[in-house]
Amino acid sequence: MTFSEILDRVGSMGRFQFLHVAILGLPILNMANHNLLQIFTAATPAHHCHPPPNASAGPWVLPMGPNGKPERCLRFVHPPNASLPNDTQRATEPCLDGWVYNSTKDSIVTEWDLVCNSNKLKEMAQSIFMAGILIGGLVLGDLSDRFGRRPILTCSYLLLAASGSSAAFSSSFPSYVIFRFLCGCGISGITLSTVILNVEWVPTRMRAIMSTALGYCYTVGQFILPGLAYAIPQWRWLQLTVSIPFFIFFLSSWWTPESIRWLVLSGKSSKALKILRRVAAFNGKKEEGERLSLEELKLNLQKEISLAKAKYSATDLFRIPILRRMTFCLSLAWFATGFAYYSLAMGVEEFGVNLYILQIIFGGVDVPAKFITILSLSYLGRHTTQAAALLLAGGAILALTFVPLDLQTVRTVLAVFGKGCLSSSFSCLFLYTSELYPTVIRQTGMGVSNLWTRVGSMLSPLVKITGEVQPLIPNIIYGIIALLGGSAALFLPETLNQPLPETIEDLENWSLQAKKPKQEPEVEKASQRIPLQPYGPALGSS
Repeated sequence: MTFSEILDRVGSMGRFQFLHVAILGLPILNMANHNLLQIFTAATPAHHCHPPPNASAGPWVLPMGPNGKPERCLRFVHPPNASLPNDTQRATEPCLDGWVYNSTKDSIVTEWDLVCNSNKLKEMAQSIFMAGILIGGLVLGDLSDRFGRRPILTCSYLLLAASGSSAAFSSSFPSYVIFRFLCGCGISGITLSTVILNVEWVPTRMRAIMSTALGYCYTVGQFILPGLAYAIPQWRWLQLTVSIPFFIFFLSSWWTPESIRWLVLSGKSSKALKILRRVAAFNGKKEEGERLSLEELKLNLQKEISLAKAKYSATDLFRIPILRRMTFCLSLAWFATGFAYYSLAMGVEEFGVNLYILQIIFGGVDVPAKFITILSLSYLGRHTTQAAALLLAGGAILALTFVPLDLQTVRTVLAVFGKGCLSSSFSCLFLYTSELYPTVIRQTGMGVSNLWTRVGSMLSPLVKITGEVQPLIPNIIYGIIALLGGSAALFLPETLNQPLPETIEDLENWSLQAKKPKQEPEVEKASQRIPLQPYGPALGSS
């Protein structure tokens, strides 16, 4: 008997599972608000130099830029005066007395003047937030293996609630970015624990559906954010509004049960048995739960215990040839996806369309994108879906460099299409990566892969700064990296209808068989088909 069969005995899709997924899904619904929050809290309104204190009451004429519009970062040294020579009248200087913003909504940009020479700080703030997600994944992933999934989930809720609320009361830009860094750490801990706890408590046949349901929770959250931002124009109140609910999630997480596998592997089998009996009673199968014994539980998870004792580290991903090639291709695909995704997701205001409507469209494209991805994964396979998603996204981003700025509709369509392809890439990568790595090193492989997508999302805002040298440079870099990621995916083997490899030897044998001509009878092929992998698809586009 496997753990899946034990789960069937206590109720694999009863009231407990639906409540469990709902409790895990509600925070994901609100997590999109934090990931994309700076689209609104760091919006840059139209602005120009504030006139000097000794300026006359009349209108202050602004110098005109090369594009025929008033300069945002320069002003005339002297007011218009016919008695002054032309050269003196045309002399300009930086905005020494601050800026005037043409907006009734405030943001961190208007509060701390993150414009002109300081505009790089806005992108830096988003990069520091992404760095928090990166560091959080490394630190909290290790702590999760030591202390359990639920304690890390609970602490991550509290960390996000406390740091997010503190960011709303920041008195300076440095303190704001510190709290945003901590928010990123909390989000990473929530994501890691939610994926594991969601997958563990649902049957294999329902993992794809439940994982997709959590992914759609993130998608729906992208619809909520524009509404909140429109209703709450003050950035501090908006920051506080999206952070307070995590105090409630912190309290509700105490109901969430710990991972049974982790408890057994950590020598806490008696506690695991109590939880299983509690779940059985909640699902109306109390008698089945009472029949479970400690010896039976240990015996049925003996294979997983023995696999856990096989020690593999991240160095083995690069030491063993077959894993090295796979890790290189997957790392490039993960990096390209995170790098290109946040170039579009965080660049909404660059397309000249209403910020709130465009964010709803950007969120809405995930709905058909995820549906098409499920169909493509099931019929075309993982290999084709992954390569196509990144190659199409790279092509769309590169196409933006050839479309004039005044063709806003065409640019918006290309951006939305590219964002949908990158959302598909995220969904595919979580499934594809978990199917490629053997069980004995799967968690390590997933961790290294996620590391690269966080590095990509952290570097993505910084690349936008190169646009000050030449506006075309950022999209060229984003597009080329996406094309490279798609090309790397072409070198990965197909996993559709293939059994999951348990050991390194299984992976090597599977690779050798894949190179041979297929002469298996259809009956044998059908026997190899398994419903899904231990780790489900992405929670969303994170």
